Amino acid sequence: MADPAAEPAPGVDQQALDEVVRFTSDLIRIDTSNAGDGACRERPAAEYVAEHLAAAGLEPTLLERAKGRTNVVARIEGTDPGADALLVHGHLDVVPAEPSDWSVHPFSGEVRDGVVWGRGAVDMKNMDAMVLSVVRHWARTGVRPRRDIVLAFTADEEASADDGSGFLADRHAGLFAGCTEGVSESGAFTFHAGGGMQLYPIAAGERGTAWLRLTAQGRAGHGSKVNPDNAVTRIAAAVARIGAHSWPVRLTPTVRAALRELAALRAVDVDVEAPDFDVDALLGALGPCAKLVEPTVRNSANPTMLTAGYKVNVIPGSAVAYVDGRVVPGGEAEFRTTMDELTGPDVSWEYHHGEVALQAPVDSLTYAAMRAAIERFDPDGHVVPYCMSGGTDAKQFSRLGITGYGFSPLKLPEGFDYQALFHGVDERVPVEGLHFGVRVLDHFLRLA
Repeated sequence: MADPAAEPAPGVDQQALDEVVRFTSDLIRIDTSNAGDGACRERPAAEYVAEHLAAAGLEPTLLERAKGRTNVVARIEGTDPGADALLVHGHLDVVPAEPSDWSVHPFSGEVRDGVVWGRGAVDMKNMDAMVLSVVRHWARTGVRPRRDIVLAFTADEEASADDGSGFLADRHAGLFAGCTEGVSESGAFTFHAGGGMQLYPIAAGERGTAWLRLTAQGRAGHGSKVNPDNAVTRIAAAVARIGAHSWPVRLTPTVRAALRELAALRAVDVDVEAPDFDVDALLGALGPCAKLVEPTVRNSANPTMLTAGYKVNVIPGSAVAYVDGRVVPGGEAEFRTTMDELTGPDVSWEYHHGEVALQAPVDSLTYAAMRAAIERFDPDGHVVPYCMSGGTDAKQFSRLGITGYGFSPLKLPEGFDYQALFHGVDERVPVEGLHFGVRVLDHFLRLA
C-alpha cells in the first residue's frame, strides 16, 4: 500500500463536483422505498447506475434473485495485479417516507439553499452518487487505482438483504474474487462534539442482528372467566422482563479503542483496561461524544411489536411479540442464555432474522489511509473508530471473508445531526458536504 500521507494525483474536477449533486438528486427522485414486504423495485435506480458506469468504460453486471430487485456489480482494474481487491458497496433502496410529514417532498430531490432534500440523501444515495462521480472523473482523466476495486450497488439492504448482498455473496461470490476489505455507509461523517470539536467516526465494527419472535400459548376462553393460562398475560410478562433487563458491560477491542481516543480528546484521565474501569462513569464525562459508543457497550433487546386476540371478550389461545435484539461481537451465547431466562417456561422464542456481529482492525493500513484522507481535507478534524449499533451489507459480504469498514465521508455543519437524519423526517445533505465526500473518497481510493 502507498504511504497514506503521500501526495496523490490532482484532485477531482468541477464536473465531478457538479455531477455528485445531480446524481444524488436524480437517485432520490427514483422512489425505491422498501417496506420489507417484497414490493420494492430497485431496477430503475440500478439501470441509472449501470448506464453511468458503462459511460465510464466499465462493464456493469445486473443481477436479480427476484424480479425488479436489481443489483449492479462492476470491477475497476488496478495497477498492481498482486494487490488485494477492495469492495466499495452502497444500497439502492431506502426506507419509506410519508410526504405529509416533510417540509419538502421526500422524493423530489430538490436542491434548495445549498442543500439536497429527500429520502436517501444520507442513507445512502449520496454515497452511491459519490462513487459514480469519482469513477467517471477517473475515466475522464485516465486515473487507475492501485488495487482492483469492485463496485456493488445492492437491493434490499433496508430489509433482510436476501435479494441484495445476501444473494450476491451466496450466488455470485466469483464477482468479488480477491476482495479482502470493503467500505460502505455509516462512517466518516462530521460529528460535532461541542466546543468546536469535530470528530469523524469510522466504523470498525457492527453489533449483530437478533430480531426475535416470541410466542405464548394458553387456554382460549371467555373474557369474563378466571383463566390462569392467559397467553396475553404470559407474553406481556415476558416482554416486560425483557424491556426492564439491565445488560452487563461487554467491551470489544473496537469500543475500547473508541473510548481511549474519545477520553484523550476530552482530557479525561482514565485507564479503560483497568479491572475497576467504570464505563458508565466515563460515558457521563464524555458529553456529546458518548452518543457514539453508548449503544455498543452492551447487548440490547427492545420489544417492538405485539399481536394477540381478535375480540375484547375472548381470551386468545396464543399471543406473539417481536423483539429487536442487537449483540456485541462475542456476545451471542450470553444473549441466547439471557433470552431463555427472560422469556421463561411459558414463552418460546426464535430468530425472526439474525446476522453476525463484525469487527475490523483499527491498526490496518486501510484504516490509516481513511484517516489520512479525512485529515487532508479537514486538518482540524479528529478521526476516531467506533462500532455501529445496527448493521449494514458488510454482514453479508463478511461471508466471503471481506472485512468491512463504515466510510462514506460527509462534512456537515452544526445543526445537521447525521444520526437523526437516518430514517428521519426531512432527510437532507449539504452540497458542500457532498463535495467534501467526493474529494475524500477520490483521495482514499487512489491510496488504498
